[in-house]
Amino acid sequence: MNKGLPIVISAPSGCGKDTILEQLYKKNQNLVQSVSATTRAIREGETDGVSYHFTTVEAFEKMIENGDVLEYTSYCGNYYGTPKKAVTDLLAQGKDVILKIEVEGAMNIKKIFPECVLIFILPPSISELERRLRKRGTETEETIAARTAQARNELEFADKFDYLVVNGDLDKAVDDVNAVILAEKMKAERNAALLEEIKRS
Repeated sequence: MNKGLPIVISAPSGCGKDTILEQLYKKNQNLVQSVSATTRAIREGETDGVSYHFTTVEAFEKMIENGDVLEYTSYCGNYYGTPKKAVTDLLAQGKDVILKIEVEGAMNIKKIFPECVLIFILPPSISELERRLRKRGTETEETIAARTAQARNELEFADKFDYLVVNGDLDKAVDDVNAVILAEKMKAERNAALLEEIKRS
């Protein structure tokens, strides 16, 4: 059995990465999303081990100390990070693991898993991104301006990714991301064992 493929998906807020992934999981049954760990309190409707792995600050800092997190960040006084063992176990089972991570974390993942595929989701334009954020109806103008400025910063990292996918049309964006994953899975260097097996048959 071939080892699974680590796939990093990054995008500025408002680019629709969650919606793309929701559709992608229906299309590609071998994909699983890694579940992040956090020290924030569990919210109504969330399930431990599904929404997040909820843990204490002490336990999280111990994980950092032991090198048990692939990447982590601190936000509003809470830690968020990707537990290493959960990801490596899934990869060993042949599952392709989606890591939904911000751009700087993506660069760290590439150092740990050089074989990973980095996919950056782009908005059709900054003005369209602003329109989408406004359409949510949950953001103040100040927050929209901050998120737009953050998006511009994140776009500076986009050329360090392997693939850029524009989310102008949802169905096309889902198909594009899936096509990237399928093509990567068929690369010759990822299928050396299969080739040898066929040669011997």
